[in-house]
Amino acid sequence: MTMMSMRSILTRRTLATVASKAAPVAPRLKTFKIYRWNPDKPAEKAKLEDYQVDLNECGPMVLDALIKIKDEQDPTLTFRRSCREGICGSCAMNIGGRNTLACLCKIDQNESKKLKIYPLPHMYIVRDLVPDLTNFYQQYKSIKPYLQRKSFPEDGKEVLQSIDDRKKLDGLYECILCACCSTSCPSYWWNQEEYLGPAVLLQAFRWLIDSRDQAGQERRQMLQNSMSLYRCHTIMNCTRTCPKGLNPGKAIAEIKKQMAFT
Repeated sequence: MTMMSMRSILTRRTLATVASKAAPVAPRLKTFKIYRWNPDKPAEKAKLEDYQVDLNECGPMVLDALIKIKDEQDPTLTFRRSCREGICGSCAMNIGGRNTLACLCKIDQNESKKLKIYPLPHMYIVRDLVPDLTNFYQQYKSIKPYLQRKSFPEDGKEVLQSIDDRKKLDGLYECILCACCSTSCPSYWWNQEEYLGPAVLLQAFRWLIDSRDQAGQERRQMLQNSMSLYRCHTIMNCTRTCPKGLNPGKAIAEIKKQMAFT
């Protein structure tokens, strides 16, 4: 064994000994006030329930705290989650007064501040932090979010697109349909049966400007009414709350511009 290897082993042993003799770290307890509602107990009103989590033993994100609470304190706590990478949109909820993704929202390390967690606002609730997104997905389906063409290349190959045309889709295709923007929009709160909302209109614009799509006229015709598009009053809550940094408000304005000049 070389002298360098001996030093490395001794160093590791020394560090391990010091760590074992170190004083225990005082717990850093933070209170999470979480919305609870059980449809199986309709007589019980919805409430905020307090849970304390030691930040020294928890990951940095709000989703880490929720999983820790469910695993160690209350297995009945119900919420959606999947990728933990800000891609699937499953863990969208209202955290500290803002719609965002629990997997991307960092825990405020100030233990004295209680963190309130609610489901997405103005939605029917399935249970606890789980909103019913049935209507939201039906609205997304209604805009036909897929390529529509009347003709295809005779050689059977893919429909080509220039680099510049492809760049037009940046800031649109990244939407993960988490519904954070739509559920932050007052117009969507009051008119969600007819107004499509920021997320769906962002996707509608994505297909309107896709150079490969040939159904632009039909797509615009579908939006030509008083409710689907024109309930947007440019409040811009959607843009402020988007966890992916997208700008649905700008996309809606661009659709209105197209509608006015075509």
